[in-house]
Amino acid sequence: MAKFKLEAGQTSVAVVHRTIEEFWYFLSGRGELWRRQGEREEVVAVGPGTCLTIPTGTRFQFRAGPAEALEALGITLPPWPG
Repeated sequence: MAKFKLEAGQTSVAVVHRTIEEFWYFLSGRGELWRRQGEREEVVAVGPGTCLTIPTGTRFQFRAGPAEALEALGITLPPWPG
């Protein structure tokens, strides 16, 4: 488990995990999550209390809204390699 913070107005680098699934719970801020798995692609609004999964093999990216940092807890299954 790890706590993540993306400053207001910032966008993360798009990544894909090949061996783990992630669960995210948002603590504060507002923003968006983009994710694509195969032909399915979506943008989800996130904020305090939002919980979502990022299945193995899903490309994803976060963007914090302009007003405040976006903070979340992330959990990986199985545990993070290494």
